[in-house]
Amino acid sequence: MKYGVQMFPADYAIPVTELGKACEDLGFESVFFPEHTHIPTSRRTPWPGGAELPMEYSHTLDPFVACGAVAAVTKTLKFGTGICLVMQRDPITLAKEVASVDFLSGGRFLLGVGGGWNEDEMENHGTKPTLRWKILRERILAMKEIWTKDEAEFHGQFVNFDPIWSWPKPAQKPHPPILIGGAGPRTLDRVIEYGDGWIPIGGRTGAILGAKIQELQQMAKAAGRGTIPVSVFGVAPSREAIENLAGMGVERVIFGLRPQGAAEVIPALKRYAEVAGI
Repeated sequence: MKYGVQMFPADYAIPVTELGKACEDLGFESVFFPEHTHIPTSRRTPWPGGAELPMEYSHTLDPFVACGAVAAVTKTLKFGTGICLVMQRDPITLAKEVASVDFLSGGRFLLGVGGGWNEDEMENHGTKPTLRWKILRERILAMKEIWTKDEAEFHGQFVNFDPIWSWPKPAQKPHPPILIGGAGPRTLDRVIEYGDGWIPIGGRTGAILGAKIQELQQMAKAAGRGTIPVSVFGVAPSREAIENLAGMGVERVIFGLRPQGAAEVIPALKRYAEVAGI
C-alpha cells in the first residue's frame, strides 16, 4: 500500500515546502494539491460538500507552482494535482507545465484530473459546463501528443493546432500517470480510454467502491490492459479503513489534511504515519 496526503495549499496554511519535507521525512509516498483558480462571488453553484464553502477554496496557490516548490526541497516524494481542472487550462501551456515539473523533479509528478463542480468558475474560463468532459478528453489527448512526439499536432472539435515543437519532454515515459477523478456513469470508460489510474473520493463513492473497482479491472482486461491502479482520496486515518480498501484492491490511500499551520498539520501527519505503519 502507498500512502499519500492531500491539502489545499492555502496562503495562510503551512508552507508547501515545509509540508513536503515533513511528508518525505515521515515516509509518505506522495502529496496532492487541489486546484481552483478563483471562486466567483455569486456562489451560484452549490458546493458538493453540502455546507458553506470553506475559505481555502478561494485562497489556494497554483498547484504547479506548489509542486515545483516541493520538488526543490525533496528527493523521493511524489507530488501531484488532486485534481487539476484541465477544462479551465490551455492544453499547450498545461502540457508545458506538466512536462517542466516532471523534468525538473526527475519524474515524480502525478497528474490527477477531473471535471470539477463549480459551473460559474468554468464559465469564467470560457468552458460550457455541459461540455467539460468532452473538452477535458480532447485536451488530454492533445497533451499526450505534445509529450510523446517531436512534432505534435492535434485536430479535434475543441483543440486544434498544426505541428509544433515543445520541449522539455516529461522525465516519465511516455508521460506522467494520468489519474482520472470522479465516480459518475462514464468515469470508468474515461479511465480505460485515456487514463492510467482512477482516483475517486472515498466518501462520495461509498459502499459501491469495491464493486466499481472489480468492474474497472474487468474492463481493463477486456481492453487488453493490465491492472489499473486505484487511489482513494479522503481515507479515514484508521487501520480498519486501510485494510478494507486494501481488500478491494486499492493501491494508494490519501489522507486529508486541513489547511492549517504547522502546529496543527505536523502532529496530524505523525498520527497518520503511525496509523499507516510507515
